[in-house]
Amino acid sequence: MRIFKFGGASVKDADGVRNVVSVLETVGYEGTLLVVSAMGKTTNALEVVVKNYFENKEQLAASIEELKSYHNTIMIDLFKNEENPVFYKVDGLVAELVSFLDRNKSPNYSYVYDQVVSFGELLSTTILHFYFLDRGIRNTWLDVRTLIKTDANYRDAKVDWTTTQEQIFGGVNKEVLNISQGFLGGDSNNFTTTLGREGSDYTAAIFAYCLDAESVTIWKDVPGVLNADPRYFENTQLLNQISYHEAIELAFYGASVIHPKTLQPLQRKEIPLHVKSFLNPTGAGTTVSKGKDLDPMVPCFIVKKGQVLLSLSSLDFSFIVEDNISEIFRLLHEAKMKVDVIQNSAISFSVCIENKFNTLQELLNKLKGKFKIECYEEVSLYTVRHVDSSALQQIEEGKEILLKQRLQDTVQIVSR
Repeated sequence: MRIFKFGGASVKDADGVRNVVSVLETVGYEGTLLVVSAMGKTTNALEVVVKNYFENKEQLAASIEELKSYHNTIMIDLFKNEENPVFYKVDGLVAELVSFLDRNKSPNYSYVYDQVVSFGELLSTTILHFYFLDRGIRNTWLDVRTLIKTDANYRDAKVDWTTTQEQIFGGVNKEVLNISQGFLGGDSNNFTTTLGREGSDYTAAIFAYCLDAESVTIWKDVPGVLNADPRYFENTQLLNQISYHEAIELAFYGASVIHPKTLQPLQRKEIPLHVKSFLNPTGAGTTVSKGKDLDPMVPCFIVKKGQVLLSLSSLDFSFIVEDNISEIFRLLHEAKMKVDVIQNSAISFSVCIENKFNTLQELLNKLKGKFKIECYEEVSLYTVRHVDSSALQQIEEGKEILLKQRLQDTVQIVSR
């Protein structure tokens, strides 16, 4: 069995939905399970619904109507017969959303978030299910919330693998085309949960693991995985093959390759992952599997903008040792700072961090009582895997280097 994942960009409008059919007709779809994300920016729109529910009730109805109008526009383009049951089903889903918000008594933001945001995937897969039927493609719509069972840690739920394996094994017909939702799960009380960052890719990996799939394919609007982000680097190259280990390394340093939690279940059963273009479905794309680290073996460039570099030294010029470092990391943890680079000497400690939750000033206030601090905001962190002299020169040229660190064939540079 094959698992195909289509993200929001691939189904953002009616032409995108029609192109999904074209992809399936080109590569075949028997014994295939589709994992589909919410259409376009629907998740963002539903986050606005959640925000309005808690903070701006006057705008709540308008934000829901905007969501409904967006999907209706796509359906009117796709279905020439307005008597098609898809319109009734979508109206029912929107009514279900409104009903939940009317009767909900829970003040738990994360719980409400998961119940509301899940409607993006329910809407997209419902529309695809009926459009496929309209095009003569038989398929089974699966509610992933009954198959992938999780704990109740809303917005970042952990999978109950034993129950999930049982549910998927008994609930999926391997012989037909199946359509299900990415990103979602269900807890033991049958409340909806979401799987956190890169949840739809992870969903595809969960299905693949439980079904012993032959492969997973993630369909994107790029030809595959490139050795650098073309927005920041010229002359990028397509990577034909990446090993599981190398893909995890690249993801660790910030490359938007594949999230490690997606790769881990695939690696355990050595299920290959393909990244291919839905605009060119017969293209070779990139394969992540057991084998060579990289093919071709070229430097891989990763850049993270808007970082913060902190350089700390003790006020009395004493050594920065275990108790100091332990205190620094405790404060970083409390401030929810993601640490990307660490460098220390006898009397100094430098760390490059991501101020994602805008807690930098709070952190500095706590540190300045014990340390002398130099703070550089809006710096860039460059990481080069499989670095050579030419790649290093390309990164350093014309920049003020604030920190440089090399570990075997990986170089990290903080610059401004």
